[in-house]
Amino acid sequence: MNVVRHSAAALAAAVVLGTVAAPVAQAADPSPSPSVALPSGLYGTSDPTYDGVWRQSLALLAQHTVGVKPAGKATDWLARQQCDNGGFAAFRAEPAKDCDAKTMVDTNSTAAAVQALAAVGDYEAATGKAVDWLKSVQNKDGGWGYTPGGPSDANSTAVVIGALAAAGEKPDAVVKDGESPYDALLKLAIPCGEKDGGAFAYQPDKKGTLAANADATAAAVLGALGKGLAPEAGSEAGRQAEPTCADAKTPEQAAANGAAYLTRTLAKDGHLTSALPGAEDQPDYGNTADAVVALAAQGGAAQAAKPLTWLEQNAADWAEQSGPAAYAQLILAAHATGADPKDFGGTDLVAQLNATGPAPQLQAEDQAVAKAEEDKDDEDEGSVFGVWWYVGVFLVVGIGIGFLLSNRNKRQ
Repeated sequence: MNVVRHSAAALAAAVVLGTVAAPVAQAADPSPSPSVALPSGLYGTSDPTYDGVWRQSLALLAQHTVGVKPAGKATDWLARQQCDNGGFAAFRAEPAKDCDAKTMVDTNSTAAAVQALAAVGDYEAATGKAVDWLKSVQNKDGGWGYTPGGPSDANSTAVVIGALAAAGEKPDAVVKDGESPYDALLKLAIPCGEKDGGAFAYQPDKKGTLAANADATAAAVLGALGKGLAPEAGSEAGRQAEPTCADAKTPEQAAANGAAYLTRTLAKDGHLTSALPGAEDQPDYGNTADAVVALAAQGGAAQAAKPLTWLEQNAADWAEQSGPAAYAQLILAAHATGADPKDFGGTDLVAQLNATGPAPQLQAEDQAVAKAEEDKDDEDEGSVFGVWWYVGVFLVVGIGIGFLLSNRNKRQ
């Protein structure tokens, strides 16, 4: 899920409840002057009010895919954001205080946190409580909305499916009134005979009409496959020579249809386009990265080659401006396709992401190098000690011989 869309969704939910007066642009763009004090364990320097847990979760997931072990205070910060009921809000400035009725917990922050904490390990109690909360707010159609009780949408349902899978649950067995999360996703898939057939809608409009949404489609492809935000590349067997749509009787076929829609949409420019009211259309870097992950997960790395190349050539400045979540999205795209995140179009995404938060613990290969250097230093010290030991012995022997000869000369 694109961090911009996620922030906008968080803001929209807040506006509905009458708790926020900030414009959407503030939620979408990094803020040079956060309205709250930045915790030392948090990644990024922009205002975390609307995306603190989300961007932290993405950062930890991205680091996990490349073998980086994050600092303890980074993972602890995320775990301490959890409320007693198991849910997570977008950000809590004072995690030591108990959550109350005004604390806006949401499914997206909770599901992302579950995936991140499950990846880093040692937080089973926290992820268990979070999964229990997610199950408690499941809608009757089997899906989830952004806020508890809100209408099910493709993005929220998909990210929760990823959380269930990460926690060891079987998503198809998590049902409400006989409906599973996959049933909810299939209801949001546009039939093949209609315009943009194969795509997913975010939600039906007031008339029940489904409109194609590339961001929702990328998320739903992963959800329909039962995968989370950081999947491995899928089998090439899932790749279609021609992007076609077939009757979606199964989640797997719905995922294939969604991938076909994304392939057709990306065919011309290699990237998705952001259309904001009152602004010129421009490349949508975040959603393009999400599309790369979805395409690779569904049909292998080759299926995502064109948009991946576009990202490698164009996304560095966007990531630098947007911060840790953007770097994480690109790392996840590289991970899904087998590309090198340390040389992504000439940019070391891993180093850039690490620099936005607390210094991580050493990677496995760095630990090996450090151990080898330590052993060498010990060996060198031992060698030096050995040389001086022999010098000392010879000096003692020499002094002893001199003393004996001196006494002998005196007796003579």
